[in-house]
Amino acid sequence: MSTETSQRGSPSSAPADPAPSATGWGWGRWTWRTMTSMRTAIILLTLLALAAVPGSLLPQRNVATDPAAVDRFVMENPHLSPWLDRLGLFDVYASAWFAAIYLLLLVSMTGCVLPRCARLWRSVRSAPVRAPGNLARMEGHVEWTAHSGPASEASPQVAAADLLRDRGFRVEIHGNEVRAEKGYLRELGNLVFHLSLLVLLVGVAAGRLFGFEGRVALAEGATFTNVRSEYDAFTPSVWTDVDNLEPLSFTLDDFEATFETTGAKAGEPRRFNAALSFRTGTGSPTRVQDVQPNHPLDINETKAFLTGHGYAPVVTVRDGRGDVTFSGPVIFLPRDSTYASDGVIKAPDAVPQPLAFEGFFLPTADIDDRGPYSAFPDAFNPELFLTAFTGDMGLDDGTPQSVFTLDKTNMEQVTGEDGQPLAQALAVGETMTLPGGVGTLTFDKVARFANFQIAYDPGKEISLLAALMLLAGLTTSLSVRRRRIWLRVTPGADGAADHIEVAGQSLTRWPLKPADLDALVAALRPAPISTPLRERTRS
Repeated sequence: MSTETSQRGSPSSAPADPAPSATGWGWGRWTWRTMTSMRTAIILLTLLALAAVPGSLLPQRNVATDPAAVDRFVMENPHLSPWLDRLGLFDVYASAWFAAIYLLLLVSMTGCVLPRCARLWRSVRSAPVRAPGNLARMEGHVEWTAHSGPASEASPQVAAADLLRDRGFRVEIHGNEVRAEKGYLRELGNLVFHLSLLVLLVGVAAGRLFGFEGRVALAEGATFTNVRSEYDAFTPSVWTDVDNLEPLSFTLDDFEATFETTGAKAGEPRRFNAALSFRTGTGSPTRVQDVQPNHPLDINETKAFLTGHGYAPVVTVRDGRGDVTFSGPVIFLPRDSTYASDGVIKAPDAVPQPLAFEGFFLPTADIDDRGPYSAFPDAFNPELFLTAFTGDMGLDDGTPQSVFTLDKTNMEQVTGEDGQPLAQALAVGETMTLPGGVGTLTFDKVARFANFQIAYDPGKEISLLAALMLLAGLTTSLSVRRRRIWLRVTPGADGAADHIEVAGQSLTRWPLKPADLDALVAALRPAPISTPLRERTRS
């Protein structure tokens, strides 16, 4: 993007890059020059763009909006998925090969951009260049002869310098020559543009090295504290200080979801709002904030985004002695657009034996020839469909187990008097009583839950700054015209009239603005012209 110009030989006369010498230093210099060339930077930038394509086409792990996407893809493509996983294509942006391309690009851009920025800075601060030997070959060339005025009058050089300074030119007088240049802001724009590329890479690197991302699902009334153990999924970066995360806790006081109820778009979401009360440290006051899509809770760059929601039926489980062994909301994961949801309820401390329930929740239950289904995503007719199990759930063997799955290896399904598996549909307030007096489950009410993505990315602001720098620099470099004007006075011999020449040069693809030259000529050339020689304008 640089518009810096200099005297250069023809391409055929330019010396070829010398071959590396046999010494190690020679190969090192050759490798560094190759690595930091603009061609290499462009190649690596293209490779980085191509490497990001699988991340857009294939599902990625640890994506808050759809955490089960990779599992579904593996189930649908059992033969292809293992090969894709070996290549790291389900976790592209954390793969070793993507990081290698990025680091090479960072090194290449640093070595390429910084020297170029130094040259541009020197160009911004440089003095106007001297006039070429033959001004007649330059743009807008005008020449005339004139006798010198009285000693009290300013010389043509001083008059020209004053006029050009008033028009915003950088001016220097060297003997009988005036050198003026304008449009240095163009080179400053080029400098900002090139620096923005490096700042952008630094911003992305900062986010990948120091940031983190996690997911948590909260039912209404539940509280989250920003420590690693509280996350459902947590993905730190290489240098994330996981022991000193931002002191933050928040409670989901209420979640509101609104859907279109009439017309062709019935069932489409209209508004989601999570009412939070939060604290930012020990002893700090409790504050409240509504979190909506694209309007996160932001505490010192740690942001909580609302990414999803669903239903959490509130149930009470009693064991064979009548004691409450579990009470509260249970998150059921949505499986379609009507929010028909699957879930598991566990009561491992029940006596005489642990109890577990598995089933699905329908917000607006209905039934047809295919069986029960949800007719609408809002909870107009909520029903809970459950089957029961007893026995060891495998929670004591030390193996991590998802709260959304049930290990039935050592469990038995509860059967009814007819010997068939016991299954029951519960409306709000109804109770499922297990045979043999082993326990009961009561469907108390319907609550909601919300999914939050907690993210800390210290490079976002840096990347935003880089984008603004790029826009400002590119706009400046494309809109500002850099140009030069020279005036040369050749004194006449033995009292003869002086020979005065004025010419200019445009350093961009646009022709030289005639107004600057016209004003200069009009101010200096006498009328009528004493001895006109030649006027020629070249574009």
